[in-house]
Amino acid sequence: MREDLINIYKDAPAIFETIRGEISKVVVGQKPVVEQILVGLLAGGHVLLESNPGLGKTLLVKTIAGTTGLKFSRVQCTPDLMPADITGTTLIEEVDGGKAFRFEEGPIFANIVLADEINRASPRTQSAMLEAMQEKQVTVGKNTYRLEEPFFVLATQNPIEMEGTFPLPEAQLDRFLLKVFIDYPSSEEEHEIMERYTGHAEPRVERVITRRELLSLQQLTREVPISDDLKRWAIKVVISTRSWEGVEYGASPRASIGLILASKARALLRGRDYVDKEDLVAMAHPILRHRVILTFDSERRGVSCDQIISDILKSI
Repeated sequence: MREDLINIYKDAPAIFETIRGEISKVVVGQKPVVEQILVGLLAGGHVLLESNPGLGKTLLVKTIAGTTGLKFSRVQCTPDLMPADITGTTLIEEVDGGKAFRFEEGPIFANIVLADEINRASPRTQSAMLEAMQEKQVTVGKNTYRLEEPFFVLATQNPIEMEGTFPLPEAQLDRFLLKVFIDYPSSEEEHEIMERYTGHAEPRVERVITRRELLSLQQLTREVPISDDLKRWAIKVVISTRSWEGVEYGASPRASIGLILASKARALLRGRDYVDKEDLVAMAHPILRHRVILTFDSERRGVSCDQIISDILKSI
């Protein structure tokens, strides 16, 4: 391991603890959700957040962005949003008595992009994000523009209010490393939310890490060792989704890659320098739940993807 990575590894536990402390100033509870988003950041993957309205999805993303000090932009997705509204457009302007083309960057040119209610954008606009999410570049006309590293898309969607929405196609869902569910807070947490946001001024977060430190942590994540036995176990889980009863289509090899990377990131967040089976089990649901397509009969019987994944994990 390089010397600079060794130094950042020594500082990593303190950095993560400080990040969690800053986030807790604004976001009450939701520790598993916060951890899974941080896993996505460390693994360099995009995250899809799903919950009922009013549970703080947007606030959570903005808070995490504030702790990193990275360039942040927000796209409020609506049916009339055009691809150029996200990627940018080429303008004609006068220069020294003549005309010249100038590219005006869209909100996709940021380090952390919040795509709010992404399923309200039209399929044409959703597809405009595919190249950016996979290739980390944007092509407009004949020109291709690289996006600055690190680059994350944190998208939100509501499972209700489906009128006027466009479900994400499987190709785009597969670009998200994790799909994270946000549940209702407990009664104690909701009381704390009420106290915090009906009294004094709303809390603010401080920047904890720099862009360079985050890039180093991402590289360090890939250095976390994992045994061959656990690799084979992870592959067996993913392969099982392709032939499991009640599943129409299973997860692709991208899921195997994602499961290993996410487990490495979780181990690093937990202060370990190796991957444990516990990491793989914990990350299996957010990695696989949006990549498993159920049969019509399974959906009719009310079977969920999480149930299928739990059954697979118990069987292996």
